[in-house]
Amino acid sequence: MSKLVTGDGRTHIESSLMRESLVDRRVVAKTSSDAEFEIMPDVVLVGIGGHSIFDRGKGAVRPLVEELKEIRASRRHKIVLSVGGGTRVRHTVSVALDLGLPTGGVAQLVGAMEECNAVFLNALLAKHGSIVMQREHFWELPLYLESGMLPIVISIPPYHFWEPPPEDGCLPSHGSDFGLFIHAEVLGAKRIIFVKDEDGLYDKDPKKHADAKLIKKTTLPDLLKNMPQELILDEALFTTWQRARHIETVQIVNGLVPGQLTKALEGEPVGTVITKE
Repeated sequence: MSKLVTGDGRTHIESSLMRESLVDRRVVAKTSSDAEFEIMPDVVLVGIGGHSIFDRGKGAVRPLVEELKEIRASRRHKIVLSVGGGTRVRHTVSVALDLGLPTGGVAQLVGAMEECNAVFLNALLAKHGSIVMQREHFWELPLYLESGMLPIVISIPPYHFWEPPPEDGCLPSHGSDFGLFIHAEVLGAKRIIFVKDEDGLYDKDPKKHADAKLIKKTTLPDLLKNMPQELILDEALFTTWQRARHIETVQIVNGLVPGQLTKALEGEPVGTVITKE
């Protein structure tokens, strides 16, 4: 039976945190542990770009769907799919900013656009065992995976109207890439694979600069020291990764090149591989 402690006008259940403020830095430091429980460490999260893949239509989406079908049929990997919202997000955000909506309201609308692409992808993969996970229903993921299903989630975190204010402007700083990162960290996953329309991370945008150089392999510390001004992933992902406890590898592959996602799942160093150390 738990011991009750009194004497300061209140009754406490005895613990190392009783009488403590949970925003005290010394208390927060004491909660750090290497034994944090990993819920699904053997799952790989695969993020499919909305703007880079979905907006290209069937020419880009259908071949990727065929590859996903083969990946699921092989039963070699436990994966959770994630989708971005693409151009519809940009249109919606533009209207929201014109109306003067706060950052949290804008973030709420972005998630709705991603749900649309999740439904599209599920329709294409439904006969192969896919299912759309509702925003916060994380507890259903183990059941889906153990049943051999292919879960599809949206990337934007379920912050609803509580998106933190950004340092500059009104655009939500936590976009789809960052949201997928948080999904993976919460589940205790080790790897994330981002499926984009480029061969990986470049030192500058290859769509604008012919002399852009592909970064095939790097570490988080090295990347933070030489952060490209134009990134293919949310910058918040990299700054937050410094404090993450589970994610070890982030890989970026070209979804327009058949077989790259399969190779990445097999551990091959295609595209760009970024390790935490």
